[in-house]
Amino acid sequence: MIGSIWLVSMLFIGISLLVSFQLKSKFAQYNKVVLTSGLTGAEVAQKMLKENGIYDVQVTSVDGFLSDHYNPLNKTVNLSPDVYNGNSIASAAVAAHECGHAVQHATAYPWLMLRSRLVPVVQFSSSLVQWVLIAGIIMIKVFPTLLLAGIVLFALTTLFSVITLPVEIDASNRALAWLQKTNVTNTEEYPKAKDALKWAALTYVVAAIASIVTLLQYILIYNNRRS
Repeated sequence: MIGSIWLVSMLFIGISLLVSFQLKSKFAQYNKVVLTSGLTGAEVAQKMLKENGIYDVQVTSVDGFLSDHYNPLNKTVNLSPDVYNGNSIASAAVAAHECGHAVQHATAYPWLMLRSRLVPVVQFSSSLVQWVLIAGIIMIKVFPTLLLAGIVLFALTTLFSVITLPVEIDASNRALAWLQKTNVTNTEEYPKAKDALKWAALTYVVAAIASIVTLLQYILIYNNRRS
């Protein structure tokens, strides 16, 4: 059973690497296509925030590649240098997506609110879960409750991954609707922006499925070894 967990884990690691590679490839491809509008990622973000009536969110540049994220705690849209300064289709798509999270926050989108509440719990569980699971498997015969505790901790991280899916998909849908409505991207550029965000969403889909499958494997170990 433990061997099957490793096999499944390696399978999804491989799938995740393939999706990540394709995402980086798409970003590199669309990063070379300059928007007809000439807007940089920072300008796209500021424009989207303004047109959605959001004036208390700051757009900033942060170090890293594809390190873009929205921080609801200090209300900042944080864009990587390539996105912040770039005027490509990829920059526009990523910037609009992160602003999609800001719009979610401003409108109290339920899934985002739930995910935000889970962050402290998941941060705690993530720091312990692997050690508890390993110790639980080793001590399953004498202390099965320890593995059960590990499963509960892992279930929290799985729940977080699942809740993340509608949050990310909705942010992309908001971004794409706005990009199309405002003509920031023209008819030739829009499908490319949509394709880039599709591959970004797939990374979250793979992560969620992998987490669910791994959780089920640990539950099977618990049921089999305690009987």
